[in-house]
Amino acid sequence: MDRAFDILDIISQRQATGEPFALATVVRTVAATAAKAGAKAVILPDGTIYEGWIGGGCARAAVVKAAKDALADGKSRLVSVQPPDALDKQGLKAGEEKGGVRFAKNMCPSEGTMDIFVEPVLPRPQVVICGSSPVAVAVADLARRSGFSVTTCAPAAEQAEFGEVDRRIEGYALPVGEAGQRYVVVSTQGRGDEAALLAALVVDVDYVAFVGSRRKAETLKKTLAERGVALERLVRLKAPAGLDLGAITPEEIAISILAEIVALRRGKTARGAPPE
Repeated sequence: MDRAFDILDIISQRQATGEPFALATVVRTVAATAAKAGAKAVILPDGTIYEGWIGGGCARAAVVKAAKDALADGKSRLVSVQPPDALDKQGLKAGEEKGGVRFAKNMCPSEGTMDIFVEPVLPRPQVVICGSSPVAVAVADLARRSGFSVTTCAPAAEQAEFGEVDRRIEGYALPVGEAGQRYVVVSTQGRGDEAALLAALVVDVDYVAFVGSRRKAETLKKTLAERGVALERLVRLKAPAGLDLGAITPEEIAISILAEIVALRRGKTARGAPPE
């Protein structure tokens, strides 16, 4: 089988299973280089080149670093590996970034130039909804239509409240470690508030919010603190959930919550801290 088809199969397989990786593609070469334009490589989060070829040691270190950075912040990189003389003529130094390009030094005898585009391929961001209140159902529907993977956590008897979702978890036992971004919305409406919040606050997620009044949230936080939940986790709880849009109906509240999640995901609010 052609190697190009091999790597395309691997890309499809990893995307299907939600495993994060970076795809490095050689987009331009000048003079002699080990890899040619169109060459690709799949790079894992630990820097392992899982499959493919983008040249030897001349480019590997710079591309692997760019791949790790891309997977960390979700942003693509363009790396230009050039011989020292070429960098000097442009007044550039290895490791410098200019005009959206990161420059690296090619110390190989070939003295060629190679530009590599590095893009992160991450799992779909996930909205996890605890509870089956009308707001929870509205959030699940809107999140799915907005391109998020949706997981519903609720007792088995309540799961029928939801339409089509990507995953259902009976109860509130959230998986501890999962790749990709996770945004948790607790909307239990008095049925399992404490259990759902406890489950949501002890796992590492990008956002956790409670649909309820600020006063009720403070009471629950005191109870959870007495149960041993650390202060640094409690302060991350956003309550009430959502941006202040003056929302009243479940659908309007869902819009405010999804708007807050999108703002966080796109860097409009500080990650790891409740939006103001």
